[in-house]
Amino acid sequence: ALQPYWVKTKVHLPLSWSLSSSRGALLSVHDTVAQKNYDPVLPPIPDDIDEEEDSVKIIRLVKNREPLGATIKRDELTGSIVVARIMRGGAADRSGLIHIGDELREVNGIPVDDKKPEEIIQILAQSQGAITFKIIPSIKEETPTIEGKMFMKALFDYDPTEDKAIPCKEAGLSFRKGDILQIMSQDDATWWQARHESDSNPRAGLIPSKHFQERRFALKRPEVHMQQLKISNRKSSGFRRSFRLSRKDRKTNKSMYECKKSDQYDTADVPTYEEVAPYRRQPNEKYRLVVLVGPVGVGLNELKRKLLISNTQHYGVTVPHTTRARRGQENDGVEYIFISKHLFETDVQNNKFIEYGEYKNNYYGTSIDSVRSVLTKNKVCLLDVQPHTVKHLRTLEFKPFVIFIKPPSLERLRETRKNSKIISSKDEKVAAKPFTEEDFQEMIKSAQMMESQYGHLFDKVIVNDDLTTAYNELKTTFDKLETETFWVPVSWLHS
Repeated sequence: ALQPYWVKTKVHLPLSWSLSSSRGALLSVHDTVAQKNYDPVLPPIPDDIDEEEDSVKIIRLVKNREPLGATIKRDELTGSIVVARIMRGGAADRSGLIHIGDELREVNGIPVDDKKPEEIIQILAQSQGAITFKIIPSIKEETPTIEGKMFMKALFDYDPTEDKAIPCKEAGLSFRKGDILQIMSQDDATWWQARHESDSNPRAGLIPSKHFQERRFALKRPEVHMQQLKISNRKSSGFRRSFRLSRKDRKTNKSMYECKKSDQYDTADVPTYEEVAPYRRQPNEKYRLVVLVGPVGVGLNELKRKLLISNTQHYGVTVPHTTRARRGQENDGVEYIFISKHLFETDVQNNKFIEYGEYKNNYYGTSIDSVRSVLTKNKVCLLDVQPHTVKHLRTLEFKPFVIFIKPPSLERLRETRKNSKIISSKDEKVAAKPFTEEDFQEMIKSAQMMESQYGHLFDKVIVNDDLTTAYNELKTTFDKLETETFWVPVSWLHS
């Protein structure tokens, strides 16, 4: 395992600067500075240098609070202690004095050939002030790097202190799901060097590479897959919220909501990092598709309705397709688009539906063209779908912004929803019923499943504790979405 050594550098200012109202004093300081020579004073070359050594570097550094940013290891072939890694942007990298492959011979005059990396670290830890290194430079030529322009969105949480595989925990970089990381180096196939995009500290830290992390996640996949299948078997079959079935309906009707891929397919995906780039919508561009996701009863329809009422010219929703007969006051293309069962099934085969399902021998579905129809009218399309559908909407054409509407705690649900009612099925005009304890339990479990399995696809999470507060947060997000810069997959910026 690679071991770290942290050497600290310090810059000594030649003068103690102070403000003075006297112009003469200022000129005097200027003259003093001008007469002094501030070229670096190199330490004397030791007398006991081995004459057979082709070249030796003597480096003297002064410890301060900044770590050197390098790791050492014992070379498996030669047995010597060598510099294993230079952290991009760190003190060693900026100084240009220490390089990968350099052989470390002495620290403060103490030979290190026969010492373990841990012992060398102890010597460095006990050293005070200036530290002198005797180094045999590496004969390898380092190729100039042009990296540092790649940005990755983290799709998982990472804590290096809990990672047993990382070569140096102190050199690790922790991050949270959704953080934007600037990749500084991919020289090591297992451990990349990265920094937080918003961090002013230029020094990089170690993170697991995409390939390495995918392999680690893949090893855990069978266990996670079985857990997800158990959850999937417990949860109700999905149905578009406008046609949500009551628990009684779900037990008596075989309703299955479909999309191009199944939930089982999604469990094969291993979310690690996604390459992203900054994007800002231009005035002449169509609005980004806004996708709302959340469990039954969380308040999606109420939030969507408030947005529509706030500005009917700016927001729009899709018109669903159905094969059932048109009723008295209904108009084709308004409440539904009425089509034949044969045509519906043909469109399913041609992948024209985002989602579709069957209820009481009638098909219902949301088509891709219905989304395009709203966007073509220069409106923001509000679409609520099952979470496993989201990944198939993440295209250059739609550039979706996905918002997860999350329920509050179980205690808050009992407190805030005690007088509320849940709509079971819009299509059948069944009377709304009060929430039960079972409804609350199911809402919480469903939300936890969605977030754990599909959370890496969510751009924003809003807790619907209070409807007005949640609406205001949603509206603010929408306003920013139209005017500010966001990180999006790089594939969305290229046709």
